[in-house]
Amino acid sequence: MPATLPTRDGREWAPSYLESISYEACIGCGRCYKVCGQSVMSPIERPIDDDFDEDDEDECLGGTVMSVSDAGNCIGCEACSKVCAKKAHTHVAAA
Repeated sequence: MPATLPTRDGREWAPSYLESISYEACIGCGRCYKVCGQSVMSPIERPIDDDFDEDDEDECLGGTVMSVSDAGNCIGCEACSKVCAKKAHTHVAAA
């Protein structure tokens, strides 16, 4: 059972910590980066796919995406996933 914490008025709340961000889904808008007050993410250059096909127009050729740079600093508020239009974030419950 995940650990729960009380909110200010005593209701139970279970944190859900950021585990990963999908480079395929992320469009690099930076909304999650801006809303996170804990410096959990950093912008990075999108990793280039080794199986790149020049004829596939949907292949990404680079650009900036968000990356989990300090997962240990996450407080589990999920603000990052709430502002993500592409649902690129994966969270895990506290053990």
